[in-house]
Amino acid sequence: MSQPALEVRDLEKTYVSEGGRPGTKALTGVTLTIEAGDFFSLLGPNGAGKTTLIGIVTGLVRKTAGKVRVYGVDIDEDHEKAKTFIGVVPQELNINIFEKVFDIVVNQAGYYGIPRSAAIPRTEELLRALGLYEKRFDKSQTLSGGMKRRLMIARALVHNPRFLVLDEPTAGVDVELRRGMWDYLQKINKEGTTILLTTHYLEEAEQLSKHVAIVNKGGIIAHGTMRDILSHLKTETIFLDLAGTITDNALGDLKGYHPKKIDPTTISIEIGEGKGISDAIVSLHGNGLQVQTVRAQSGKLEEVFVKLTKEDNAA
Repeated sequence: MSQPALEVRDLEKTYVSEGGRPGTKALTGVTLTIEAGDFFSLLGPNGAGKTTLIGIVTGLVRKTAGKVRVYGVDIDEDHEKAKTFIGVVPQELNINIFEKVFDIVVNQAGYYGIPRSAAIPRTEELLRALGLYEKRFDKSQTLSGGMKRRLMIARALVHNPRFLVLDEPTAGVDVELRRGMWDYLQKINKEGTTILLTTHYLEEAEQLSKHVAIVNKGGIIAHGTMRDILSHLKTETIFLDLAGTITDNALGDLKGYHPKKIDPTTISIEIGEGKGISDAIVSLHGNGLQVQTVRAQSGKLEEVFVKLTKEDNAA
């Protein structure tokens, strides 16, 4: 069996205040395993500890306690080797705005000891794949925000890392570019690259991820497959498009389904916990309303995220 891409055990991080005294405790004993080949999303509100965790794994933040292994390599015992497995796309743009796109990627390869004879074709391959080839001789400051994000992904991948870490990679990227990035990330994941994603676009995580962990107040409050996480929802919201105008009587007969009138011919209801959709359809039919289409609500992960973080904050 192959080594996990990432093993984190009892990880803690306490920042030190200006006076040298212990300050904010960002991580409170996180334990997490990401298997090789996974597409894993790490979710949480601002300040939950996600960026601190990524910073420790990638060597940018010093941990207070705990163990971290990347493909079996302990970051304390052989930090340089562990780093060769990782490609990082940070949350903040950190590219040289006066450097040409092509040079940014080729020069990054040099930091990993890759000769130019190998770095140049690899850079060309990545820039073509990410839609940046026509811009390869332009200075990075001339690129749009979405193109700069894609450039950072190319830079992170130039040394063929086995483990790609993406911290809010599509922040500020328009919908079309975002979906193009999704396609590319899914492609390299299928080819064997393990991906760790943090994002506030929960639709993104729901579409891409095989496994999910939700972090709050420095600890993991939920962890499992996407199906496991979504199973925290005991009810599901669906939308019904009707051939006719919804009446107050029809809504009253659906009281147990918590109906909401979206527009004159569309309602949402909650099913689950003994409330099936067939009974709701029969009830509507009895009120002279035919159901034309049934649509599931998108954003189930968002509902789970809000529910679990609210419960944890109240505890």
